[in-house]
Amino acid sequence: MTDIILYAFGVMYTPGPVNAIGLNNGIQQQKTLFGFFAGVAVAMFILLTVIGVIGENIIDNRWLLFTSILGSLYIAYLAIKIWRSAVGHAQQQLAKPLTFRDGLLMQLLNPKSFTVALPLATVQFPSLGITGVALLAWCLGLAIFAFGAPWIYFVVGRRLGQRVQQLNMLNLINKVMALFLFFVAIKMSISSFI
Repeated sequence: MTDIILYAFGVMYTPGPVNAIGLNNGIQQQKTLFGFFAGVAVAMFILLTVIGVIGENIIDNRWLLFTSILGSLYIAYLAIKIWRSAVGHAQQQLAKPLTFRDGLLMQLLNPKSFTVALPLATVQFPSLGITGVALLAWCLGLAIFAFGAPWIYFVVGRRLGQRVQQLNMLNLINKVMALFLFFVAIKMSISSFI
C-alpha cells in the first residue's frame, strides 16, 4: 500500500502543467482556485475509477506478472525522465480565474494524469486485491491527493511571490520525486516475483 502512495506522490507532486499553473497563479497573488483544484481531483477520480474497473475485469493472475514488469519498467522510465527534466518558470498570464471545468478538462487531457492512473489501476490495485468498494475508496483518496498537488504549488507561489528567481529548489524536488519512483519501480518488480 505504501507503494501506491509513494508512486502517486512522486508523479502527482512533481512539476507538470497543472502544478505549474497553480504555482504561477500563486506567484501572481490570484485568489484561491478551489474550483480548479476540485476539477483536477474529480478528473483523477474519473480516470482512476474507469481504468480501475477495466483493470479489475481484465487483469487476472496470469497477466499480473507481465503487467507488473511492464509497470515497473514504465515507472523507472518516468523516474529517469523526471530526474533529467529541468524546471522552468510558468509564463502563462491568466486573465480570468480558473474554474472547475478548466481543472477537470485540463486534468482529463493531461498526459501526466494517465501516468498516474494506468500503473495504479492496472498493476498495483489488482496485485493488492483492491476491488469493488475498496477500489472506489482508493480512487477517492487518491483524488483528494490530486487536489493537493496544484494547491500546494499555489500556496508555495503565494508565499514566495516575486522572490521566486532560483529554480534550484524545484529541481531538487524533481530529483527526490525521481528517487521515490525508482524505489517504487524496484519494489514493484521484486514483489511481482515473490
